[in-house]
Amino acid sequence: MYEGSMPMPPTPPAEPSSTPPAPPVSLAALLARPDLGLRLLAGPEDVPLHWVHTSEMADPYPYLLGGELLMTAGVQLTDPAHYVERVVEAGAAALAFGVTPVYDTVPPELVAACERHGLPLVEVPPRTPFTAVARALWRLMAEARLHELRRVTEAQQSLAAAAARPAPVPAVLGALASRLGGRAVLFGADGTESAAAGREVPAEAARALRDLAGVLGPRPGGPASASGDGGGLRLAAYALGGGEGLTLGVATERRGPGDHTIAGVAVVLLSLLTAPHRGADVTVRDGALVRLLLGAPPAEVAGALGPGPWTVVHARGGDGTPFAAASLAAALGTPLVAADVATGPTPAGPGAGPDAPGAVRPGTVRLLLPSSAPVTAQQGWTLGASAPVAASELAAGDAQAARALRRAEASRAALVRHRSNGFAALVDHDEAAAYARTLLAPLTEALAETLRVWLSLHGSWDRTAVALDIHRNTVRQRIARCAALLDRDLDDPDVRMELWFALRTR
Repeated sequence: MYEGSMPMPPTPPAEPSSTPPAPPVSLAALLARPDLGLRLLAGPEDVPLHWVHTSEMADPYPYLLGGELLMTAGVQLTDPAHYVERVVEAGAAALAFGVTPVYDTVPPELVAACERHGLPLVEVPPRTPFTAVARALWRLMAEARLHELRRVTEAQQSLAAAAARPAPVPAVLGALASRLGGRAVLFGADGTESAAAGREVPAEAARALRDLAGVLGPRPGGPASASGDGGGLRLAAYALGGGEGLTLGVATERRGPGDHTIAGVAVVLLSLLTAPHRGADVTVRDGALVRLLLGAPPAEVAGALGPGPWTVVHARGGDGTPFAAASLAAALGTPLVAADVATGPTPAGPGAGPDAPGAVRPGTVRLLLPSSAPVTAQQGWTLGASAPVAASELAAGDAQAARALRRAEASRAALVRHRSNGFAALVDHDEAAAYARTLLAPLTEALAETLRVWLSLHGSWDRTAVALDIHRNTVRQRIARCAALLDRDLDDPDVRMELWFALRTR
């Protein structure tokens, strides 16, 4: 029951444009679990717990990070008052004391010390192992994280849909205020409100939010965001891109783990929507791209985008700020950009699943450029570009860009373009495609894609594993399966060439 040190690893800090970290769990949630039988002896029950740590050290201070539920059986407890002082100094959120085999009851001196310092003290009954408490806390944190991930995903979709409406700026502000349960304000460069949505806030909070937005301002190299409190509310301000000095202000009663991510999506959309020299036709086209990237059939947006041809670009990297995607779009000369902050791979094409070849991974930025616009390597970014495609073929271009990006990451290239034509253009396409379908019929889609990537990377197991985000042993197993199903010697260069052309033309 009473093992030595058994820490739960702390939740890593959230990376920009990533999914939110696991929210802390209230001690009250653990106390409410009847299977644990925990009992609060001192202190409040509404403290947040970030993780759990078990220690039987006489002085656990050097081993605590702060915010944890410290569990002990009191093996080396000689001075309860000093022990509690050290625990409080370390920033622990609460103390859990297991009775038996060392103590039959929680020492009264320990209860009194916790009462004096306001440190929650929980009694753990003999029937409850410390591991059970740790596991219960982990499960509660996992449930809370899943809830936050769903909230962020739904908010992203709501904001993107709002950006496609006829009056996109008020619609995005309204969606943001609704999702965060507060008020969202767009401030001009002079600090005046140019648009607002959500419930009214006290005058004190409104003034504090305006002052906070003024801290950012249009100064080059100034802070991109700021946070504070005012009028009993949590306040945050974000500078928009575009060089117009606009600022987004948000006032809420609480600040959830995913709120910064949700606000970051709104910042990117508002930066694009308020960029200078945007005509009505451009707004319509931006909205069309947003709808397309949300999964609408290309035919529904082809009219707004124009016939093309277009180049689809997938990118990963940047400096991690909410404005990175907007900066990349400006560098490539297009306002048509969407930053993917979904919680899992997003299919890049109708009917595609999360494991499909063209699946879009979280953190991928997607852009749409006229084919006449040059696609050049950008500092800090890895890019994959499609071949020029018509507006009705954007789904195919999206998949091409996703594959090109994977090749770029596998080969550590700054930019990889989808390649087409060559000798394959000399063969009748329909005839070649029919032969390719027959040749590759025994393979599943996953096997065919693995074979294609493996051939494209000259049979490298490691680079193929990186490109497909799978283990190298899985690559070996799939290639062996392909050889068996096709009854071909994959070490034969003629066989490899034939299969390569087949995979390219099917």
